[in-house]
Amino acid sequence: MMRSALGIWIVSTLVCLGHHHLGYAQEAQDTAPDSRASMVTSANKEFAYRLYKKLAAHADSQGKNIFFSPVSVSVALAALSVGARGQTHQQLFSGLGFNTSQLAQADVNQAFRTLLDKTDSTSREDTSEGTAVFVDNRFKPEAEFLEVLKQFYFAEGFNVDFTQTTESANTINKYVSDKTNGKIDKLVENLDQNTVMYLLSYIYYKGKWARPFQPELTVEDMFNVDKNTKVPVQMMNMEDNFDSYYDLAINTTVLHLPFNSSYSMLLLMPDNMATLENAICPSHVTKWLKWMKTKRYELFVPKFSIKTSYKLNDVLTEMGMTDMFGDSADLSGISGGQNLVVSEVVHQATLDVDEAGATASAATGIGITLMSYQPMRVLKFDRPFMVVITDRNTKNVLFMGKIINPNI
Repeated sequence: MMRSALGIWIVSTLVCLGHHHLGYAQEAQDTAPDSRASMVTSANKEFAYRLYKKLAAHADSQGKNIFFSPVSVSVALAALSVGARGQTHQQLFSGLGFNTSQLAQADVNQAFRTLLDKTDSTSREDTSEGTAVFVDNRFKPEAEFLEVLKQFYFAEGFNVDFTQTTESANTINKYVSDKTNGKIDKLVENLDQNTVMYLLSYIYYKGKWARPFQPELTVEDMFNVDKNTKVPVQMMNMEDNFDSYYDLAINTTVLHLPFNSSYSMLLLMPDNMATLENAICPSHVTKWLKWMKTKRYELFVPKFSIKTSYKLNDVLTEMGMTDMFGDSADLSGISGGQNLVVSEVVHQATLDVDEAGATASAATGIGITLMSYQPMRVLKFDRPFMVVITDRNTKNVLFMGKIINPNI
């Protein structure tokens, strides 16, 4: 029997930031609600680093910038799990790091809703986040599936005619473009006429530096892509007090740049990138933020804009989420009367960093300690470095990546 195609599209922009989360009704475990929520939060953090390592190791990523939103991916896959059953559901839970013996779908749903509610309680002037479901006119999903997406994911629903492939793609692309202020304007390029549903997660956040750089101090400089390659960049400059940490265990300098919110950008410049990538885990961010010291630096950070695009089918398969892409897919919670299979999981993200801030996320205050009597330290990000955008309070990783070449 031919299976209908179900597309999962994940959108992020790093003007960009936000949270999403979901699930479907099941009996909750005896574990205390706070404990179950903590399990989901911990799993989300671990998932961010596992997914990064898979992307970094993938052949398509070699020598390229990496940038993605683990939160956006988690939201879309958790939303999909609402309609998954049997082994397909177990694989999604396992791949996301959820303990199936201690967490029911209802626990996951509630944990994500709580996180989303917390985000909604903050200023939304420069934030746009959510999920959407585009359903073909001929397809009738289970009412419970749509209700759970609406209740826990705050999903918007739309009817389209997927046989009109160009018109449907334009409808989805316009929706995404509107939600991301034009940062992602062509998510969908080709649509299969067998498509019956698109499930979409988007995140957009524009953060302003707590202390902006002065444009008149930005000058052209060189960035060392590798030992043999240099490229010109616009290098921002500032002399001030910054929170930083040098991690001796992995020989990495960590700089903390806060936004005007609870979000912060961490810039990680290692002596050896492979050592950092192999070692990094959630406890590192917790340690760095706890033990950072304020020092005075002459700081140099490149100004750049990057855009990444990933087809995650192979990566998610390597993480154990295999059945949803093939004949063994059990998505009967979406529609019990029709066999469904996931056709693609696609992720796009953008990051813009300039003197005013990052079309990204974050913000926290930094203590000022006058050290003018000491020799001026220079901290210059003129070679490949990692970027982590995190909520300083919860340590949730909203975006992360690696800048190999700021010009591409």
